[in-house]
Amino acid sequence: MDKKILGVAIGIAIVIAAAAGVLSITDDSSPEVIPQKTNEKIGLVINSPTQSVTLQELDEIYATASESGIGRSNVYLFWNLVEPERGEYNWQYSDALMSFNQKNDLKVTLYFSIINGETLGPFPDWIGKPPIQSLNEDRVVSVLDAILSRYHIVDTVILAGETESQFRYYEQNIPPYKELFTRVYDKIKEKHPDVKIGNAFALHQVLNKNLENIVTDLDVGDFVAFSYSPVDTVGDMVKTPQQAKEDLEQIIDLAGDRNAAIFEISWSTSDFVGGSEESQTEFLEKSFEFYAENESQLEFFTWYRQNDKPEGTCSFEVQEIGEDNLSVGGSGFGSSEHVIERLNHYVCNAGLFDENGNPKPGWNEFKNQIQMLN
Repeated sequence: MDKKILGVAIGIAIVIAAAAGVLSITDDSSPEVIPQKTNEKIGLVINSPTQSVTLQELDEIYATASESGIGRSNVYLFWNLVEPERGEYNWQYSDALMSFNQKNDLKVTLYFSIINGETLGPFPDWIGKPPIQSLNEDRVVSVLDAILSRYHIVDTVILAGETESQFRYYEQNIPPYKELFTRVYDKIKEKHPDVKIGNAFALHQVLNKNLENIVTDLDVGDFVAFSYSPVDTVGDMVKTPQQAKEDLEQIIDLAGDRNAAIFEISWSTSDFVGGSEESQTEFLEKSFEFYAENESQLEFFTWYRQNDKPEGTCSFEVQEIGEDNLSVGGSGFGSSEHVIERLNHYVCNAGLFDENGNPKPGWNEFKNQIQMLN
């Protein structure tokens, strides 16, 4: 799966594939992780390099990630997978992943998809496919309450992702979504006052397509989150690390009087799309410069991602989450073979470790930057 550059859906495939492998064995004899100093604002999207993974392998992947000094990771839970029947929850995937986060003392940023780019949901079959105006907030509150009550390490919720793609041509739907968000927000805050809730936007799409007004129109929640990759509308990497840092600086203004947040940020090392290990390392330095300069105005800062995938495994054409498909158009890149080929190369090579498990220079830079912050 792994089919978007950044944005909301990329981590779900990691979750489903990794957790399915996790649940195939029951060995839990690995030693306990020794607590160390971590930074709860700095995160990493933790993923396996292959589609299947054992419990022991995933335990080692999480341990390696946590040794960097990160204090959080992302967990992606689609509604149709967590509540396939009304009031009946499937916790097998999320229990496995949350247990690794808890063992490694990581806070969790939860992505929950009311909006997934151009796709609404995906919702469970028992809900159907309601428009924004008809979505019952009590149902949203019920499932979120169940998740947050079960997993106390979740301190942040992304309610909608790549939100600009949903409203690009349907700005008339922004007011009803704001009303829905506010009702959900108020009811969840009554039950979980310490959990922060916001929406996420793809910064590169906002800037490439002049959609800043959609971000500012959706002035709700505790923070405004962004994903970012240094690409143009066909998926080529066209920014220098310094220019990419200048892009990031715009999120402070876009967030208005709220904190900004970096939900997923990446730099591919694929030369096919214009990346390299050297430029990834330089961008890591520049992005942490941005973080250090704006720390008080940032809710969190999460890097995408830990491991590369083998070439050809980052298919972008159709995303299936349960029995639902996510629209490719939600990424804003279109669906031509030219574009899909570039996205595949970008995604498969966006990690800090190569597909053989060897650290890239960026991994040491990532660790060094966190150490300097700590």
